[in-house]
Formats: sequence, structure tokens, C-alpha cells
Amino acid sequence: MVFAFFAVSILSSIVGSICGIGGGVIIKPVLDAAGIMSVSCISFLSGCTVLAMSVVSVYKNIKAKSTKLNVKIATALAIGAAVGGVLGKSMFQALKKTVGNENLVGMTQAIVLILITLGTLVYTIYKNKIRTRQCRQIWVCVIIGIILGIMSSFLGIGGGPINLVVLAYFFSMSTKEAALSSLYIIMFSQITSLIQTIVTGTVPDVKAVYFIVMVVGGILGGTIGSRINKKISEENVNKLFIFLMAVIICINIYNAVKFGMA
Repeated sequence: MVFAFFAVSILSSIVGSICGIGGGVIIKPVLDAAGIMSVSCISFLSGCTVLAMSVVSVYKNIKAKSTKLNVKIATALAIGAAVGGVLGKSMFQALKKTVGNENLVGMTQAIVLILITLGTLVYTIYKNKIRTRQCRQIWVCVIIGIILGIMSSFLGIGGGPINLVVLAYFFSMSTKEAALSSLYIIMFSQITSLIQTIVTGTVPDVKAVYFIVMVVGGILGGTIGSRINKKISEENVNKLFIFLMAVIICINIYNAVKFGMA
């Protein structure tokens, strides 16, 4: 079982690092589908794994200077995402407390993920026909970051595909630039989310061995993924991204049905 957790974390982190989707959008639904532990525990482990992966990936990419990062825009988005991360975590805890049923919470997360991922897939397929924008106002960046942070923290996915669509549409970023900026944003939002979880005493009861292997998988996945990202073309990154979105949609449909029937 420990090996399965490690395999999911490292493979998800590799493709997450390459595409800039964080990996949590893969980890969360896959572990939910396996039904190994509670929704809260999986969300926590997914967030920690994504944080480890994003820190490594951002460091490696910036050090290598292989992809341009607009620090001003990315930092404004990241600050907004950090605030949104706090709000999203609070929303998750409020929903969990109000509903009192983890299966219903899991179903809600799965349905929202289906809608977000489906919208992302459609946008990616037709993005060459869509006219993008060039937002440069800092206050707009902060608001967009808050929205991204809320969604990533509430869903426990770290950032996910929605980041790439937003960055491509509102800021006309290339695929690789959007991927690096997305990981930068994810890093900030997950740091804030983790701090909030610790401070509020809402850390779920997770076995240390699972936490360790997931974080190690995230670090290794981020390292490997950042190396592959330097060599892979933008066209192949797009193809990998589209394939992942299709797979994620199928897994989340299964999860929504499973949680709904539980």
C-alpha cells in the first residue's frame, strides 16, 4: 500500500511539473477512487505533495533559466492565491462541518472537478481560435489569484488545470510560461493552506509513513519533471495535458457516482 502511494505521488508530480497542473488534480481523484482513506486525509496529503513538488520545480526552472517568469505578474497572482487558499480551506472545513458526511463532500469536490476539467479541456482544444487578453493591472492579478486559490484549496488539488487556462487567456502566456507561473502560484497557495491547517489544528489523522512517501514522491517527481520540461516541446506538453484532462474527467465521474451511492 505504501508503494502505491509513492507511485501515485511521483508519477503525478512528474506530469504535474511538466504541465504545470500541480499533480494534485491527479492524486486527489485517484486516491478518492481507491477509497483507501477519508476525503480529508487525501486532501491533506495531496496538498503537501503538491507543495513539495512545486517548490522543487520552481527552484529548478528558475535556476536553469529555461523558461521566462514574469515575476511581477506571477507574484501578484501568488499573493492573491495565498489569500484565496485561506478562504478555500475555510470553505472546505465549513462544508465538512455543515454536511457532516465525508462522502457528500467528496461527491461535491468530484462534480466541481469534472466541470472545471471539462471546461479546461474544451478551451485547450480550441485555444488557437480564442483571442486572449493582456491583463497587467496588479489589482486584477490579485483578484484572479484569490479565485484560483479558493478553488485549489477547496478542492485539495493544489492548483490544477484551471491555472493554465486563466494564465493563457488573461495574460497570453505560452504553454511553458503558464506552466511555470502556475507552479509559482501553487507554491504560495499551498504554503498558506498548510500553515492555516497547522494553526487551526485541523490536521487530519494521517500515518507518518504515508506523509513521508508522498512528500518524497513530490520532491523526486518535481526534480524529474523539471528536467523533462526543458527537453519536451510545447506541442507535446499540450498533447500530454489534453490526455490527462480526459483521464481525470473519467476518474472524477466514477468518484461522483461512487460517493453519491455510498
